[in-house]
Formats: sequence, structure tokens, C-alpha cells
Amino acid sequence: MKLLFPVAIATLLSIVLSTGCIAQVPSTDPQKTDSQVGSSDPESPKNTGKQTAQKRETPLSLPGFEPFVFRKVSNEELRLHVIKPKGWSSSDHRPCLVYFFGGGWTNGNPNGSMRWPKWAAQHGMVGVAPDYRVFQRFGSSIEDSVSDARAAVRWLQDHATELGIDPAKIVCSGASAGGHLAAWTAINGKGPGSDDPGSPTPQPMGLILFCPATDTKDTGPSVAKARVGGSEARGLACSVTDQMSAKMPPTIVLHGSADPVVPIANSKAFCDKMVANGNRCELVIFEGLKHMYWMSSPEANKQTDQKVEEFLSSLGLIKSPQG
Repeated sequence: MKLLFPVAIATLLSIVLSTGCIAQVPSTDPQKTDSQVGSSDPESPKNTGKQTAQKRETPLSLPGFEPFVFRKVSNEELRLHVIKPKGWSSSDHRPCLVYFFGGGWTNGNPNGSMRWPKWAAQHGMVGVAPDYRVFQRFGSSIEDSVSDARAAVRWLQDHATELGIDPAKIVCSGASAGGHLAAWTAINGKGPGSDDPGSPTPQPMGLILFCPATDTKDTGPSVAKARVGGSEARGLACSVTDQMSAKMPPTIVLHGSADPVVPIANSKAFCDKMVANGNRCELVIFEGLKHMYWMSSPEANKQTDQKVEEFLSSLGLIKSPQG
């Protein structure tokens, strides 16, 4: 029985790389200082030391969203939160945008995910903000987070009819650690977690990754090393760039060139491998901007909206910005 519980304008310098491209966006906006980044960013170098799990509040609902339990782990219920577009009907076959919050697999909750699902609903898509296990609320591991992300997308596919979703038109997105999880929803086969539910079938139609932690080895962000307990084997097993399928969905990656948390080299290596495998991967680099670059630059934030709109339009999921 199914469980379904309602519970200035910068010039773009583009270099075309066969099936992928790099767009460099010069910055004209003021930067946050290192201290500002460290004080507000859970994945900054100042927040990657040894930590003890502390029980934090898990939101049971989000304003304007409808909650559904998609997974039960031990005594915990994990929810995803759905926002529907104007004129939605259960008989629809709408495209869907799933957005995973960031937080270094350590903290965060769906309260930090509402922007992009709301944006999706404004563009005629069903928007989804899933929860997943993070260390401070569940004492969990990176592997647990990956398992939950994959389970959330599988649940959406299983319940597509009730939600008015086309299961073949799901796009997964996320920032930083959330970008890592979004990418893992597109990797076929068994995931790194002991309770991995298996890969979503079909693969997501596309990926939108913001400063994603695609590398969880020593060459990735320092918080990843902490979350895998310094284990090289676990870091390799969780690394998207090392474990991704030969065939991956069309992808856009957006990243600040001066990111001190997730090295821009990680996104370059990820896109290079995607393109080498014959996949589409567009890397948009925001020159001089740091982690979560859009928070410090209104112009970059605006350009990000434009790039995402163009990407989804190219997949035929929303109307063309010009149309």
C-alpha cells in the first residue's frame, strides 16, 4: 500500500566545448569578507571542525507547501514539501523541480529550500523541497543523506499520478552539499549507503547544480573529509565525479571562481568528465565571487535566474524566456 500523507549587465564570455560550455561572468558587485562568509555559511572553513550531533528542530510543514512523508527511518519520518502551480490538476503531467538544501551534510532543513520550488511553481512546474538526514538533527552520515535524496525522487516517481507529475520530467537541483545529493539522484546502480533504495528510474531529465560538492575526496571541500571520518575509501565511494554513470542527464553548474569552500576546480573536473563521456554540461563561472555567490551579488542572482530559465527552456520544460 502506498504511503501518501498530506501532512552592469556583465558580458558573458562563452567557450563552447563540443556538448558542454563554460561561461565566465565578470563580477561588478561588492564581496562579502571572509568573516562574513564564515559567520553565515554552514559549509565555510570556519564550521568544519569536529562536531557533536545536537538535536535540531525539523519543520513539519512549509508555508504554501503540502507535506508528505516519503520515508521512515527508525522512528523518524522524513517529509518532502510540494508546491503546485496555478491551475494545477491531478490529471496533469507537469514537469517537476526538486531542490535539496545545502549545509555540509551537517545542518540545514527544508526552510532553506523554498526559493527554487516557488520559482518553479511560478513557471508552471511542480516544486518540491525534500528533507534528508543531516548530522546535527539525526547524527547521520553523507551516505545517509545520499540514500534519502534518492528515496525522495523515487517516491515522487511512484506517486507521480497523485501529484500530477510526469515522472520522466523531473529535474533535480541543489546547492553545495545539496548539489552533491541532486547529482547522486542521477547515478545508476547502488549508492554508497547501507539503506540505499536504488537509483531513480528513469534518471532525472536534468540537473541544476549550484557550487556543488561533486568531489568528496581529499581534493574536495574540507567538510566532506570530516563527514566521512577521514576515510579515503568512503570519500571515493561518495564522490560524484568518481562514481557517476557514463550517461548522465543534461546539466548546468553555476559556481563562483573565488569559492573558498568548494573548489572551482571540482566543478571544472566534473564538467570535463561529463563532456568527455558525451554528456551535456554547461559550467557558468561567476568571476571573483565566493561560496553561495548569489547571496553577495544581486546581479549574479539575476543572471542565475536567467541561466536556469534558459536551461529549463532548452529541455522543453518551461516556455522560452523570449516566447
